[in-house]
Amino acid sequence: MDVIHTALWVSDIDRTRSFYVDALGLEENWSFTSDGVQNVYIGGEHGEFQFKYDPEGGPEIDAGSVAHVAVGVDSVDETFERLVERADPPVRTEPTTMDDIDRRVAFVEDPDGYVVELVERLD
Repeated sequence: MDVIHTALWVSDIDRTRSFYVDALGLEENWSFTSDGVQNVYIGGEHGEFQFKYDPEGGPEIDAGSVAHVAVGVDSVDETFERLVERADPPVRTEPTTMDDIDRRVAFVEDPDGYVVELVERLD
């Protein structure tokens, strides 16, 4: 058994693609359109996000209904700097080390306000 993907509604698929692919460094894996809704899959080695976009408006986005999504990175500091430089996201928490779990983390917001946790394994 495995987790395959998480689906999130977005307000602008191009801004989302720019944030997650161009700035964060994930890959766009595939996409399709069904009933007018664009579905774009962006991820990495172990999973992906399904971003759903309805050019006719779609549902109201409530980013606060999702606590956060987490992305594993090789270097939190480098990824954080690249994001701030290229995407200028609102910063929730600057890079910090969580010694009790051997992780370095930072939290930023994506273009729709979803909180993205950057996680680097230190062990």
